[in-house]
Amino acid sequence: MSISIKSKKDIEKMKIAGRKAASVLEMLDDHVKPGVTTEELDQIAFKFITEELKCIPANVGYNGYPKTLCTSVNNVICHGIPSEEKPLKDGDILNIDVTVIYEGWHGDTSKMYLVGNVPAHAKRLVDITQQCMYAGIEEVKPGGTLGDVGHAIQVLAEKNYYSVVRDYCGHGIGTIYHEEPQVMHYGKKGSGLELKEGMCFTVEPMINLGSYHTRLLDDGWTVVTKDGKLSAQWEHTIAVTSEGFEILTLREEEL
Repeated sequence: MSISIKSKKDIEKMKIAGRKAASVLEMLDDHVKPGVTTEELDQIAFKFITEELKCIPANVGYNGYPKTLCTSVNNVICHGIPSEEKPLKDGDILNIDVTVIYEGWHGDTSKMYLVGNVPAHAKRLVDITQQCMYAGIEEVKPGGTLGDVGHAIQVLAEKNYYSVVRDYCGHGIGTIYHEEPQVMHYGKKGSGLELKEGMCFTVEPMINLGSYHTRLLDDGWTVVTKDGKLSAQWEHTIAVTSEGFEILTLREEEL
């Protein structure tokens, strides 16, 4: 398994791409509301990425994917395709996942949105999933392992009676969208790849209200929970630094 190590200069470039990706999610804050379609959100994002940010939307045409965003609503775990068919409704939870390419470097991030008045149990799932992501990120440091990251996520999720999706994971990233290593969101402390300064990868746990089993829809992209229960996901792109980690896709609201 060949892992790409980025220089400090590379990471500075990735930080610019990451900040641009984060700005897409910030821009969409005002647009996510009951009645809007995910297709409308996709068109707004495409225009913003190409015209304002002067970036390439990485998802468009990637392995045949047709859109700019992945928009995953309620029981959709990941890779939901934007559509005109079902406008968002009061009480929905929505994950928007976006990746941009700037000067050859990828910035990849996702955020959960609460649409209108969301039931307490759904909001709790969204909040705990974000905490799971942060718990995993906190384990990132030279000499640590990917098992430490997965273990921290799994422990917090299961402590809250949720399950961690096994079939999809985080990934290495740089000038290549998806590269080694694969970043599992469950695991044993001390196991797996040892982390080294200059590694860059995503931490993007998918946490389910029910079981962790998944089902792929006929479109070949959309992944849903097998039991039809809610799922949530958050994602950041991370660099391993000499001291620990740096989040390259941090949003203003998180500072």
